[in-house]
Amino acid sequence: QVQLVESGGGLVQAGDSLRLSCAASGRTFSSYAMGWFRQAPGKEREFVAARSWTDTSTYYADSVKGRFTISRDNAKNTAYLQMNSLKPEDTAVYYCAAAHWGGASAQSNQYPYWGQGTQVTVSS
Repeated sequence: QVQLVESGGGLVQAGDSLRLSCAASGRTFSSYAMGWFRQAPGKEREFVAARSWTDTSTYYADSVKGRFTISRDNAKNTAYLQMNSLKPEDTAVYYCAAAHWGGASAQSNQYPYWGQGTQVTVSS
């Protein structure tokens, strides 16, 4: 089992960058696929990015491709989401999620473990 805590959210202007972090508990972080999802007010949670446990594959939503990068540091038990060229439509609560021995999946039901979320607000 793994526990996840996100940080790094905040209020930024359009065009700015932010890096979200997802700190994981436990000694087997390297065996977990990591995903990032977001939920804007009044909308359903949507997929943002994922990285497989093998660290060999990544997958991005079309809306963030080329602007966001998912990475991980297994030595620090931490996953990251680097967000560049932020847009007002990126405003949402961002959640990280984990799946043991998982692939880079866009399906939220493939991730049993979730963090509490961190707010990202992008002003125009």
